[in-house]
Amino acid sequence: MNASRPARSLRRKMAAWIYTGIAIPSLVLGTIYLFRPTFMPYHAVALGKEWTELDAATQVLIKALMEVAAGGWLALGALLLLLVAFPIRRGERWARWTAPGATLLFYVPTLLATLSVLQQTPASPPWHANLFVCVASVLAFLLDAPWQRTQRQDQSGRGGDAPARAGSTSRRAP
Repeated sequence: MNASRPARSLRRKMAAWIYTGIAIPSLVLGTIYLFRPTFMPYHAVALGKEWTELDAATQVLIKALMEVAAGGWLALGALLLLLVAFPIRRGERWARWTAPGATLLFYVPTLLATLSVLQQTPASPPWHANLFVCVASVLAFLLDAPWQRTQRQDQSGRGGDAPARAGSTSRRAP
């Protein structure tokens, strides 16, 4: 038996908790941005105008952009929860690569956008949270280490962590 197996299991559980900790605030932010009738306070500072000072077309455009961002947060949050609940729990490698990949695909551009607003306007957007999520996702990825083969993978000769299918001809080591 491999002595590092319990440590690896603990690291994978910690990674799953980190992904869950990313998913829940993502769902909350998505919900806020989706149902908020006006832009965020830092948007007002960035534009130097209150919501009521904007013409109707600009309001529609900004609200649409907020709904697109909301969709991204909601989709990512739902994806992460589903990945953690099912394939990550089963140890499937594709899901253990997908969780950090999807998180970074959404949060790196979000971080860059908030940094752009920070640098080019007087506003103070919440860039710290975006950076925190990016770092947390990388940490979860490193803890999980999906590139490492498990003993079960080595014995079965298959590339994934899932158990062998019924009727499989692969032999297990004694």
